[in-house]
Amino acid sequence: MDTTGVPSGSTGVELRHLRALAAIGDEGTVTGAAEVLHISQPAVSRTLEQLERAVGTRLVERTTRSLALTDEGRRLWEHAHGILNRLDSALAEARSGPRPLRLGIAWGALGPDTVPLLREWRAAHPDTPVRIHRRNDPEKALRRSEVDAVLLRASPAPGMRSVPLLYERRVAAFAEADPLAAKEQVYLADLAERDVALCATAATTDVDLWPEGRRPNAVTVTDVEEWLAAIATGEAVGVTAEGSAHSHPAPGVRYVPIADAPPVAAYLAWPKEPSHPETEAFVDHVHRTLRKRTAPGLR
Repeated sequence: MDTTGVPSGSTGVELRHLRALAAIGDEGTVTGAAEVLHISQPAVSRTLEQLERAVGTRLVERTTRSLALTDEGRRLWEHAHGILNRLDSALAEARSGPRPLRLGIAWGALGPDTVPLLREWRAAHPDTPVRIHRRNDPEKALRRSEVDAVLLRASPAPGMRSVPLLYERRVAAFAEADPLAAKEQVYLADLAERDVALCATAATTDVDLWPEGRRPNAVTVTDVEEWLAAIATGEAVGVTAEGSAHSHPAPGVRYVPIADAPPVAAYLAWPKEPSHPETEAFVDHVHRTLRKRTAPGLR
């Protein structure tokens, strides 16, 4: 037994410890965690103290009025979600057989290529359907094992495997009544004096797209629904990848190509240790199929 009270050769960490930390990080309070876990507040506090002793570091900063995860606590919180989600998936598979492969997306999938690609996969792999899960932050969902692979419009973070799929044109989104909505194409300078809606997570665009001194005012929104609402009501204009325009046609919104904006690269990313046995086969299918359709290079 060492000074932490944990037997030598043992982590001393149990699933209940991870569930407590996951709930505390999600809810932001011990009270909220206790309600989610259906146990008392003192029991949550004791479980957290046991986990901190086991790992040998403080995971939560507490004051009389607030609670926040430390840097170490936040890292373990994400790992805890990943461990718990993978365990739940394994148990569900043991009970019911193989589960679908979960593909996480934030905005658009792969535009007009999405349905043909998934149909071809289904024809070749009828026992492994692919389910699309929309997440505001797909990278976080992947780290937490909520999905098995993600489609990203930005370079994946270190620690993931990835493959580039294609390049998409950027388009501007306008309210139908906006004078620019009738144009065949627009330019970045046309948007420089406008309010531009930017998503807080998984955005494909930020104000750095414009030259310094000619950058528009940013209006931050939390998800695609808020983004579309801000545009349709004329509160702001939007800039996104062409795939989003295909996936999110909306009443009152018109998409117009931007002639001088660089394209957006789309990537498929998955964990170094795949969470689904068919992940790499799916990645190979997507990559091969899109390369054939966009030969001789990425579009």
